[in-house]
Formats: sequence, C-alpha cells, structure tokens
Amino acid sequence: MQGKFITFEGIDGCGKSTQLALTSKLLAEKGFDVVVTREPGGTLISEKIREILLSPDNSEMVNECEILLYCAARAQHVREKIIPEVASGKIVLCDRFQEATFGYQGYGRGIPLDVLKTVNTYATGGLNPDLTFIFDLSVETSAVRMAKINKAKDRLEQNSAEFFQKIRDGFLNMAKSSPERIKLINAEQSIEQISEEVINLIQKHIK
Repeated sequence: MQGKFITFEGIDGCGKSTQLALTSKLLAEKGFDVVVTREPGGTLISEKIREILLSPDNSEMVNECEILLYCAARAQHVREKIIPEVASGKIVLCDRFQEATFGYQGYGRGIPLDVLKTVNTYATGGLNPDLTFIFDLSVETSAVRMAKINKAKDRLEQNSAEFFQKIRDGFLNMAKSSPERIKLINAEQSIEQISEEVINLIQKHIK
C-alpha cells in the first residue's frame, strides 16, 4: 500500500492528541503499519528545538525567531522521519503540522500568510498532508478543558482568549478553503462519536 501522511490540528483542549492515539490503535488493529509523531518534534534535533519554543523561560522570543524555529524543526522532521516512513508504505499520523503555523503564527500573531507559506514550503520541500483533521472547539470550552488538566502553561498557552479566537477563526477559514483535504470535526461531540467520524473519513480516503 502507498503510505499516507495524516495530520491532526486544533486549538488547545480540542482532543486531537486523544483522537490521534485512538486512530493509531484502531488502524493498527485493522492491520495498517502506523507511525505516530508530533510537531514541533518527532526527531532528536526537532525535539530539542521544541524545548526552546515552548519553554516559558523564553518569553523574549520575537515572532520572526518563533517562525524560523518551527520551520527548522519541521525541515528536519520531514526529511528524517515523515518522507522515509510514508515512502515505506506506512500511515504517518502527526500531532500538528503546517496548519498550526498558519493558525498560530498567521491568524494568531498576524504574520502575513504568504510569508509563512513561502518559508513553510522551503522547510517541507513542498510536502502536503494527504488528509488533515481540524477539531473545532469554542475558546470557552477550550479554557474549561485546559483548566481541568491543571498543568503549567507553556509559552504559547499563556496567550489571551482573543489570540485563541483568532486561531480558531483561522482554522475555520482553512477548512473552508480546502474541503477535499481538510476535514472539520465538531470537537464538542463525545470521544466515541469523533473517533468513528475520523476512522470513517480515513477509510474512505484510503479506498
């Protein structure tokens, strides 16, 4: 079978990581060879960059530095892990990818999307996911869920509700502009309902 690259996106607390883990388990049970990875991260070098990006100690980081670090981590991740695994016929499931950059740095930070797309294309060599899921959640529900988790906030999680509303709006725009590849999922449904929807869409895509 030809490999596939599938990404999971959404604002904090949307349940994408839970769904990614469930999807991995269900696909493996169906006999697919599955690789789970994440951004920023996924390789030794990229994980080191992740530590710099998310550490609350780096509050002085400017937007330009942030963008280039995300794309540097992605460049390594794509070439060292994603492309080889897909080429070997595996289904690669990734927790965040380019839509996170367009959402957080583009819509959230206000960096022009054409700039981000140019830098991102250079970083990825033009690689696009075969399928992207955006788990849509209100900013209010996101805040409630994150408060329940009660973990220390990383550098990006410390932003305002307004910042996350801009990101959510951005994700909705992306889904509207690329409905064939980007599938919008209502993340306020039950975990089981969401999982069923995700698996059905993946199976339809693979067929």
